[in-house]
Amino acid sequence: MVNFTHSFYFRGHLCISTELLDMNLYEFIKSNAFRGFSLKMIRRFTKQMLSSLNLLKQHKVIHCDLKPENILLRHPLHTEIKVIDFGSSCFENEKVYTYIQSRFYRSPEVILGMTYGMPIDMWSLGCILAELYTGVPIFPGENEQEQLACIMEVFGPPEKHLIEKSTRKKLFFDSMGKPRLTVSSKGRRRRPSSKTIQQVLKCDDEAFLDFIARCLRWDPDRRMKPEEAIRHEFITGQKTSVPIPRSAVRDPSPSKRINSFNAPRPLPEPPAAAKTTTSIRNRDTATAGYSVHQHHHVPIKPGTIPSTTTTTRRVSGMSASNSAGALPGGAKRTSTGAAGGHSHFNGSAGSLVSNSSLPRASVRSVSGSMGGGVGGAGVKTDLAAAGATAAMSRRG
Repeated sequence: MVNFTHSFYFRGHLCISTELLDMNLYEFIKSNAFRGFSLKMIRRFTKQMLSSLNLLKQHKVIHCDLKPENILLRHPLHTEIKVIDFGSSCFENEKVYTYIQSRFYRSPEVILGMTYGMPIDMWSLGCILAELYTGVPIFPGENEQEQLACIMEVFGPPEKHLIEKSTRKKLFFDSMGKPRLTVSSKGRRRRPSSKTIQQVLKCDDEAFLDFIARCLRWDPDRRMKPEEAIRHEFITGQKTSVPIPRSAVRDPSPSKRINSFNAPRPLPEPPAAAKTTTSIRNRDTATAGYSVHQHHHVPIKPGTIPSTTTTTRRVSGMSASNSAGALPGGAKRTSTGAAGGHSHFNGSAGSLVSNSSLPRASVRSVSGSMGGGVGGAGVKTDLAAAGATAAMSRRG
């Protein structure tokens, strides 16, 4: 903010003296051949302008004429700036003029004849920052009609409730509320929503684009305020982190997605199991009393040897220590966990109890690989004899 040093009257006019400053930002852009500046330099300028706007807001003062010509460098070799020219300024509750702000930096509410306030200075700030980056005004309208058309070209038409508040809407919109087409002196027609802010600025910096877009919102109530702007990512350089709920975080390890309290941990296969033994899956271990699928069961005829590929049976919760421990009568575990309606199986070498403390699907073996230390041929013979006995008993 410019510092006033003295004041005096000369021929009836109040004169105010200020500190001596250097060129304004328009001359600074011109000296750079209208090529614009780096985001680093623009960020330094923005911080100082926001500091001035914060001070004005504390005193409820509207500058009403922010533009590059009214922002001066303090020294030609430094980036320190000062905001000047408060000739059009007013208090927020004591507005004097309706025709304010230079056209390129004029806010929509002033153009449309709506009630205005301190947000008009934030609109001007957004236009200034865009010009500092590109070197040319972002909305170079030849008149007010084309000025509004320039704004609509990037941000589309304003909301209906803003048009209804306008006292000059007939100049810019027809009876249906649609924008009137305007043609510039060069024969150019601007179509609403035909460009994006990224295309106009030719910039890929998301923080800077978001900062500009928030300054240039149609609705002054939704426009960014100076105290919000000072905390923006473009100013601080730090992205605001949003906490992610725990439920939304996915564990990259598939094994950790299973609830360990509900699904028992699968046991390893027995050493004597053949390579054709079916592996245990979590979906199976969580099911009590695994039943044999019908398409795996083929009735055993007397005098035949069952094939290991077609008559594979899964036996849950039981193991055989030798060939005499095979299930008598070729019994199979049913869905209730019992064979032939009984809960115990008695073999010649001892008894096999079905209600073991281990999970029922913890051990599975095929008919051709049962028995510990016993050859596959002996096991097949015992199973054939057991199947024949069961068939004869059923016939009787």
